[in-house]
Amino acid sequence: MTAKRIFDLIFTVPGLIVLLPFFVLIALWIKLDSKGPVFYRQERVGRYGETFKIYKFRTMVKNADKIGGAITIGDDPRITKSGKFLRKYKIDELPQLINVLKGEMSLVGPRPEVIKYVNLYTSEQKEVLNLMPGITDPASIKYRNENILLAASRDTYEASYDPEQVYIQEIMPDKIRINLEYASRATIFTDFKVIVKTIFGK
Repeated sequence: MTAKRIFDLIFTVPGLIVLLPFFVLIALWIKLDSKGPVFYRQERVGRYGETFKIYKFRTMVKNADKIGGAITIGDDPRITKSGKFLRKYKIDELPQLINVLKGEMSLVGPRPEVIKYVNLYTSEQKEVLNLMPGITDPASIKYRNENILLAASRDTYEASYDPEQVYIQEIMPDKIRINLEYASRATIFTDFKVIVKTIFGK
């Protein structure tokens, strides 16, 4: 067992135990707020290109992926009332501690991408698939308000605005670059700093 895996388990196991009552309350809120399951599970690409189902608290209406695209922009009408709060404070990501416990993810690592976008990676960008995906990473901190940034970019592109293309051509490559650069010098200490920055925003 690697030091990184031990680090993950030291925080994940107690974290899940402490958060369990909180999870129950969130689950009740989601169920009362809108129809649909408590969890949203989506196929993502993990380490070495292996796929797995990521866990999230559902923040959008049922079958949202069939109503709109994979990209969320600004005040997307598909987002529920509870979902707005959960997204704002990144609480919707907490169930991914289950993925960490299962060994599919780490606490810190590149956010796992959907198959559609991974298929667009260049050979250089595919290097990121050699890393264990995580709940948070330096790129996630930089793009903490990604949906707002995508909405704001509308004014730049005007009539030709396509949020998905902005993501594919600008944001996604930058995220990969940041994560590959971070991985080259990452330590348990720097991982801890990333977690602290994610929680406290500093």
